Amino acid sequence: MSKLLRVLLVVSLIAGLLFVLACSQQETGSEKAKVRLAEVTHSIFYAPQYVALTQGIFEKHGLEVDLTTTFGGDKTMTALLSGQADIILMGSEATIYVANQGAKDLAINFAQLTQRDGSFLISREPIENFSWDMLKGKVLLGQRKGGMPEMVGEYVMHLNGVEPFKDVEIIQNVEFKNLGPAFASGTGDFVQLFEPVASKMELEGKGYVVASMGKESGKLPYTVYITKQSYIDEHADIVQAFTNAIYEAQQWVEQHSIKEIAEAIRPHFPDIDQKTLLMVIRRYKEQDTWATNPILDEEEYHNLEAVMEYAGELKQKVSYEKIVNTEFAKNAMK
Repeated sequence: MSKLLRVLLVVSLIAGLLFVLACSQQETGSEKAKVRLAEVTHSIFYAPQYVALTQGIFEKHGLEVDLTTTFGGDKTMTALLSGQADIILMGSEATIYVANQGAKDLAINFAQLTQRDGSFLISREPIENFSWDMLKGKVLLGQRKGGMPEMVGEYVMHLNGVEPFKDVEIIQNVEFKNLGPAFASGTGDFVQLFEPVASKMELEGKGYVVASMGKESGKLPYTVYITKQSYIDEHADIVQAFTNAIYEAQQWVEQHSIKEIAEAIRPHFPDIDQKTLLMVIRRYKEQDTWATNPILDEEEYHNLEAVMEYAGELKQKVSYEKIVNTEFAKNAMK
């Protein structure tokens, strides 16, 4: 065999190997777009998101998602605006605040995940026929002033004929993580809690769910995926792929059983016992907590405005069209 023939053979073999490697990468999707996702807290409330992570749905749509928990609305929005995160998951009210601060690069809501408040009103004793006037003259352990749970709680009380701070005393100086323990130790007559603390207290006989803030307040763009307009301009394909994945995850949750959802998200909640996990998922699923598609519709947005206005937190309205982009959600559903 001549030297030239040997060289050509080696080159041919190398080219063949490169071709096989390229095909393999294409088939397995190893070349994925990286997305830095920041969530405001880590909660079963966001079950469809964890389904997308554990069931390979993000990967299926060509994404490698790096999830971090930023613990707090201010920190989460700061992560987005400072470039530390590409996409964030939090309440859409934050995008109104950003717009009212005169930001040039607006924070845009592009895909909705939850459509109801996820908190519950807990009493010390079981109440078979609860009515909101039972709060009158009582002490309620509430949520942080200006946060969505507190705003929704105050709005729901108002809708039911109970005026916050006038008819009922509301304590707001207890940290979120300490609300359950504070109530269990004797502070307050009622408490507004998120899951899984609400279900844990009920299972332990330390408190009893008497009302759902999510049912009472109606549908809201409670937690939404948000990114900067500049990111949409530069990476519309990634935003579309992300929205496609979220929609598929929402449909997965809609079509699967409580037990199957629990099994899917279990890796993200190893410290929560199975009984509590199932109880939380059942409660959220039965009250239609999770949106079945990613569209943030205008009626829900105006309901959010009403909640914020009553709480005195809406200094100036921002038009729906200015901070909501439904194009990606609509494309995902085609």
